[in-house]
Amino acid sequence: MKKLNIGDNVRFLNEVGGGTIVKIDEQTKMVYVQDADGFEIPVLPQECVVVNNVKENNFPTAKEEAPLQTTPPLPNNISEKKVLQIIETPEGEDLNVVLAFIPCNIKTLQTTNYDCYIINDSNYQLFYNIASVSGTKAHSLANGQIEPNMQEQIATITKDELNDWEKIRTQVIPFKLEKSYELQNAIDCTIKINPTKFYKLHCFNESVYFDTPSIEYNLAIEANKNKLEDIKPEAIKEAMMEKETKQPVKRPIAPNNKKEIIEVDLHINQLLDNTNGLKPGDMLNYQMEVFHKTLAEHKKDKGQKIVFIHGKGEGVLRKEIEKALKNKYKSYTFQDASFREYGYGATLVTIK
Repeated sequence: MKKLNIGDNVRFLNEVGGGTIVKIDEQTKMVYVQDADGFEIPVLPQECVVVNNVKENNFPTAKEEAPLQTTPPLPNNISEKKVLQIIETPEGEDLNVVLAFIPCNIKTLQTTNYDCYIINDSNYQLFYNIASVSGTKAHSLANGQIEPNMQEQIATITKDELNDWEKIRTQVIPFKLEKSYELQNAIDCTIKINPTKFYKLHCFNESVYFDTPSIEYNLAIEANKNKLEDIKPEAIKEAMMEKETKQPVKRPIAPNNKKEIIEVDLHINQLLDNTNGLKPGDMLNYQMEVFHKTLAEHKKDKGQKIVFIHGKGEGVLRKEIEKALKNKYKSYTFQDASFREYGYGATLVTIK
């Protein structure tokens, strides 16, 4: 073993750290090592090893010492699986999956790239596959598994790659781990994306998921659209006639009136059979579409009275109807409908 001398740089064998020998006590056979913080540490000579050409900051303190690796490091392309606590919500039982496109630089839409995200706004684990479709052939653009109530960036799309996303098929399988759950239908829909939208600022809308505007597709809604497209016009006409037979939209209220009062129920469950995946804003937009469509159909029927049943609720739909009547239909008159018939939940509009 090399003899220790004052001024030698040493490292401790059985402890973390080291330093420079500043004193040797021949009586106690101890050497005093000054560490990087200026403290003198007495140690036995056999517990030191001389290290040449080492700077003081090469001796890590106990806080800085890296922990010993007990397992081999993972490859760069594999990350440790984190165990996340899943907090379920009542509204999360409705399967709500969104595909979103966000410009990397919204000020340069002609040249910027776009980040594509899949958003799982539900209590379910999801297997997903998004594929570019050409005829009967498909090419997977992104696939994987996403945790409940999470969003994940699945692709960055360049201007030249936009055409690959012009027609995509999205398939989603929902499930829950280690517990029973209500069965949900898998989502399988084809989305047609117009690449020119990505160059127009007004096509990007405010998002509840991001701080920047985005183009979003609700996959549950897109799946319902696909189902409607698959239904033959004859079947739609037959279903509409059947519904009109069961629920007549017209009924007389005052026998002395020249025209019967038309009654339109705007409750969402009366307008749609399935509202899975629809957010309150989507439902409100659909209800207002029915409102505008009804007025458009009777715009030439001067004196026609129409009762729109919107319910009391929080008054959001009622306020939207009144706002539209005051701004777009200024010549029409409106008032609360009969309290005896509808309570506070309906508005009577007269076409002028």
